[in-house]
Amino acid sequence: MNGDLRPVYRLPLLILGFLALGLGVGAGLARLGWNFPLPSPTLLPLHGPLMISGFLGTLISLERAVALGRLWAYCASLLTALGGAALIAGAPVAAGAGLMTAGSAVLVIASLSVYLRQRAIFTATLALGAASWLAGNALWLGGLPVPEVAPWWAGFLVLTIAGERLELSRFLPPSRAAQRLFAAIVASLLAANMLTHIAPGVGRQLLAVALLALTLWLSRYDIARRTVKESGLTRFIAVALLAAYVWLGAGALIGLLSGGMFTGSNYDATLHAVLLGFVFSMIFGHAPIILPAVTRFAVAYHPAFYIHLALLHISIALRLAADLWGDGGLRGLAGLLNAGAILVFVLNTIGGVVRGARAGRRVA
Repeated sequence: MNGDLRPVYRLPLLILGFLALGLGVGAGLARLGWNFPLPSPTLLPLHGPLMISGFLGTLISLERAVALGRLWAYCASLLTALGGAALIAGAPVAAGAGLMTAGSAVLVIASLSVYLRQRAIFTATLALGAASWLAGNALWLGGLPVPEVAPWWAGFLVLTIAGERLELSRFLPPSRAAQRLFAAIVASLLAANMLTHIAPGVGRQLLAVALLALTLWLSRYDIARRTVKESGLTRFIAVALLAAYVWLGAGALIGLLSGGMFTGSNYDATLHAVLLGFVFSMIFGHAPIILPAVTRFAVAYHPAFYIHLALLHISIALRLAADLWGDGGLRGLAGLLNAGAILVFVLNTIGGVVRGARAGRRVA
């Protein structure tokens, strides 16, 4: 099982991932009071798992398997995609959670394989991100509610993105001291997640501090600070990345000033600042690169990409304002705009693929 998987066979995994995204978004809208036609009301409490593991976990696992080029590594995305499909089909939550946990375990093995080949801070960070996902899925499978699992799922996404950005910093490598500081921040984040189960208040406050420190570090050392001066797709990616750091920092500041991350009255604000504002801005920025790597279909850049990026950030600003003001009506409108931003992103990306095909472009 050392051969790679042909792009045509990767597409079903990608489709299942986007199916989880669509119904995860739909479940979120239904929770906000919108009449979204869900296959079953049992999906309402599964908004988070479908978004985190069903969509993002499948996408990240698929991307990692493509990079590794080993057939067995695709088992991670296969298992998480099947887990999402099982939840959508109405299977017991334990069945879907079990498949997702197994998939995240495969990603840990794949990430450790990469680390053993290339021992570096960024590969270690990616492996720790995968381990955070496994921890979160295992705890969810064990019966913990989503708010108690959220720090681990957030750790998975934040560490994955941070590791990938650190990898690109090799073009402008940080000093040895800066790399040690990065490692200390990652260690603090993981320690904070562990503390949330022992001393929840302290753990969630420490998590806010760690995320704020990581925001400052990435904002200082990410090459996006330089590439934003370029043009076209390069500039679009940099704008998306720098905007993402704004929301990661905003979520951390809200948590720091109001009792910690993902808890109490600030739960919705901190959760969506990080998992929607930060993570999806990163996805919007990286999609024109990731999609061709996975499917071999080129995505032709167009300035219209700024529409879904702008809509995302406007909707996040409204959502955080609604959360801080306690305005349920505005929160519902913001949630609808969140969904609209994702829909426009999907349509714009499809348009980019069509333009790439018409231009006769295809990734080798």
